[in-house]
Parts: sequence; structure tokens; C-alpha cells
Amino acid sequence: MELSQLRTFRVVAETLNFTRAAERLGLTQSAVSHQIKSLETELREPLFIRAKRGVKLSSAGQAALEHAVRLLDEAEALRERVAGGEHSPAGRVRAAAATQAIVHLFAPLFEQFMREQPRIDVSFRTTASTDETVADILNGAADVGFASLPVYSPALKIESLFEDELFVAVGHGHRLSARSEVSTEELRGERLILFERGGSIRRATDQFFNKVGIQPSLALESNDTAFIKLMVERGLGVSLLPAWAVRDEVAWGWLSKLRIEGHRLHRTVAVISLARFQPSATRSFVEFVLGRRVELQHMAEGHPRGGELRPGERPGERAPERAGEKERPAEKERSERSSGRRR
Repeated sequence: MELSQLRTFRVVAETLNFTRAAERLGLTQSAVSHQIKSLETELREPLFIRAKRGVKLSSAGQAALEHAVRLLDEAEALRERVAGGEHSPAGRVRAAAATQAIVHLFAPLFEQFMREQPRIDVSFRTTASTDETVADILNGAADVGFASLPVYSPALKIESLFEDELFVAVGHGHRLSARSEVSTEELRGERLILFERGGSIRRATDQFFNKVGIQPSLALESNDTAFIKLMVERGLGVSLLPAWAVRDEVAWGWLSKLRIEGHRLHRTVAVISLARFQPSATRSFVEFVLGRRVELQHMAEGHPRGGELRPGERPGERAPERAGEKERPAEKERSERSSGRRR
């Protein structure tokens, strides 16, 4: 058994496709197939189940992947120990997080990290839930994950990053849009647009509803944050969203965010990785993120990133403070139709 075979096995397990694995490794497809076949012969077990489109890991392959990743990490650790501090961090980091968190919070930091560490290749996996993020870390599909607490696993290293708060988001024309708070009784009568079950935001939302005895009147469920915001804006219902997810729309005046009287719906978001020796690339990435806790907390509260333009703003210009200062096309059209009727 050779390390090169294990590296090939790991890449095939990640891509679930021999052609894509060959491209990533810079090998021919036949060379990849030969290495996997040799490994299967030595282990006396099939590692993959062949399908019409790609492959999937067999039960033996899932068990073997755990050990292969561990051996490759140990080999990397040995290389680093022998090399000492002669080289800058190099390698790859696979980060897993919810789509909306990558878009609104982490993307600017990832971009900065890649500029500062050109020898480290960073790739991203979007996940639908904390459980999926944790599973990706444990099964070797990702090196680092971002998830809301609680997370329980003795195999993981869990380090808190920031705290965010869920607000009630309502459209600009909603009867509560001028308010800063809403009571639970007022919320009880609203139609709700919520994330699908399984995600951390929905989990926090359901816990709150159970606590105050509200049976949500669901208008719709979706895991598409942009779609949820658009439906709220169009008046189909209200939603519970983190401040950072509605920062732009609130700044434009298209949505309003309200606290719930007497309640604070807080979540703690952490960076998670395996609690064992990590390659230099992973260590460097985690240290970079942890070093920006203050900046992440600032953005989590709905503030622009330092030096970042506000929505709709150009250099030397100010973004509109209210929807009335910059009407959306639909609002302008409605206004013109109303004026025409009055005339």
C-alpha cells in the first residue's frame, strides 16, 4: 500500500467520479482506475460501487476513507516536522458552511485569506444544516466547518466565533414596518415564511415558538434565503432571519427588522475541525478566521465590513437611507398607476 494510492482514493471519494479525480490529480483515468483496483485487491474489499453516473463509496470504502485521511494527515505532519519552519503554509483547505453564511459573512474573509496565502488552495462546500456540516468534517469531506452551537462530538475541536440574533423581518408596506419591536401576540396572527426543518435557523425558530406556545401559520418553507426575503418583501408573510442576512434590504428600506418584546433569539456560531494534528494549511486557515472574531461579530450584527460600501453606494456617493429616496421599479409603477386613477 502506497501513499499515492491513498491520495488517489481520497480524491475519488471526494469527487465520486474517476474522470474528475484524474483531472485534479494530473493523471490519466486509466492510472486512477489501476491505483484503485490495486488498493481494492490489497484490502480484499470493493471500495466503490459503480453506477451509471460516477461511483459511490461502499461500506468498506467509508471505513477505509477514515483511515486513509488519517494516514495522509500523519504523513503531512511528518513532512512538516522534518521541514521545520522553512516553508510557508501550503496545501488545501475545504470549508463547509451554509450558503447564506458564505455569501453574507465569510466570502470577504475567504477572499482575503486566499490573497495572503497564495500557496493554499481553498474550496467551499455548501451545507443545508449543522448536522450536515459536522458529518462532512467527520467523514473527511471537509477540513473546516462553520456551524451554530450546540455541536457535540469528542472528535471535533469547536471554537466560538461570534453571536448573532434573529429578528422578525417584515416588508416595507407591512403594518409593523415602522416599529422596532413586535409582541408575541401580534406575531401569533402573522403568516410565516420559514426555513425548512433541519437548519440551525429553523431549529432556533421552532424552539422559540414552542417556548411561547405559538403554532406557526406557515405561508411557505424554503432554504433559499433570497427567495424568503423576496416573498417577505412582496407581503406574503413575515420571517425570522439573522441581522446579517437582511443587512442590505434594511439599509435600502425594502425590509424592516423587529425584535420580539421580552425575547432575544441569540445563536453562537463556531468554527469546527477535527481535534487532532492538522496540516499547516488547515491550521493557518483556522488561525486566520479566529483572528477576525471582532470583524465577524461586527458583520453578524448587520454592520458593513470595514471599508465596504453600503448597498447601492458608489465611491463618493451615499446609499439611499429609505425606500422613498430610491423607489424600486414595482413601487414606482404602482405609484404612477395610483396617480393616474386619481387624475
